Amino acid sequence: MPATTPRTYSAGFWLMCLSSFFFFMSFNMLLPELPAYLTRLGGGEYKGFIIALFTLTAGLSRPFSGKLADTVGRIPVMVFGSLVCFICGFFYPWTTTVAGFLGLRLLHGFSTGFKPTGTAAFIADIIPLERRGEAMGLLGVAGSLGMAAGPALGPLITAATSLNTLFYCSSGLALLSLAVQGTMTETLPQSQRQKFSWSLLRLNWGEVLEPQVLAPALVTLLCLFPFGAILTVVPDQSEALGLADHSKGLFYTCYTLASLVVRLLAGRASDTYGRVPVLRWSTALLAVSLGLMTLVEHSVPLFLGAAVLFGFATGLNSPTLYAWTIDLSHPERRGRAVATMYIALEAGIGLGALLGGWLFSNQISRLPYVHAMSLTLVLGALLYLLVGVRRQQPVA
Repeated sequence: MPATTPRTYSAGFWLMCLSSFFFFMSFNMLLPELPAYLTRLGGGEYKGFIIALFTLTAGLSRPFSGKLADTVGRIPVMVFGSLVCFICGFFYPWTTTVAGFLGLRLLHGFSTGFKPTGTAAFIADIIPLERRGEAMGLLGVAGSLGMAAGPALGPLITAATSLNTLFYCSSGLALLSLAVQGTMTETLPQSQRQKFSWSLLRLNWGEVLEPQVLAPALVTLLCLFPFGAILTVVPDQSEALGLADHSKGLFYTCYTLASLVVRLLAGRASDTYGRVPVLRWSTALLAVSLGLMTLVEHSVPLFLGAAVLFGFATGLNSPTLYAWTIDLSHPERRGRAVATMYIALEAGIGLGALLGGWLFSNQISRLPYVHAMSLTLVLGALLYLLVGVRRQQPVA
């Protein structure tokens, strides 16, 4: 390792981790309650849209957030994302129709279309190549803690108070994320910065996708499809297995804590062994977990065991995909590269949610088919990683 590589992380890095923790906790704490809430509004058949609409606007906004991160700055992009999350959480109690709820989910997606893009570009600016995998793993730990705490606390808050209180708590956490970002210093070089103008929102096709990172983007799309499907059907699958009320978020907790352990213990794996070799193993493990999901039937231990394996696979997969994307990106187009990867991520999650919800159609007997569909795409990603990926050199 080069002598110039810092042995410790800066305060800016840890503050970014704290901001991510609050941000991911904010909108993930709603997930266990939203399917039942939509059903009470009379829109039970639209459960697949809870995630699909959220990811649609997140994906559509990525090219804009990537361009703005490379021109206006990383921090303004992050601030906008957290602000949207704060506003949407505040307005959920005021939506009393199916159309209003789905419209708010559409708007809420802008939050993840902006905040994570700016975050990843910010981290890439301050972390050297030799520690990217480790840094992305630690950033993922912060996000995973938020994702674990959110679904676990959400049903408890609702049971102890009310659903409206849960929505306001979600909004408050987004505000905390926003406040932490206000203490950071912009990392985009002064020579690249521009004052925001509406003309920056005009895009040509070359500003939508970064060709250098299409390989990690394809793997991201195929491997994130199952996540969208699982977010859509697991609340109903949990209830069918007898995991209701405070236990409704148990799958998410097991999955996220397993992911957290892997990120802590194996965060530097891809720095040591290479991005593609680690992805081959993590994608194979992801396939195994989905295979188990097709066999769950009435077994709670098998269900939660599959969640743990899913978390192990994700804990290896996610930071490695981030690091691989940044490796292949040019510093002046880093925001665009990260946005391209996130477009693939949102497309995978959105398609998984939409097709998973459509195939499920509120019939428990169809759950194995939903997981089998996800398994097929993950096996496609594994095949591509084994035979389709050419050797690619990182950009300094």
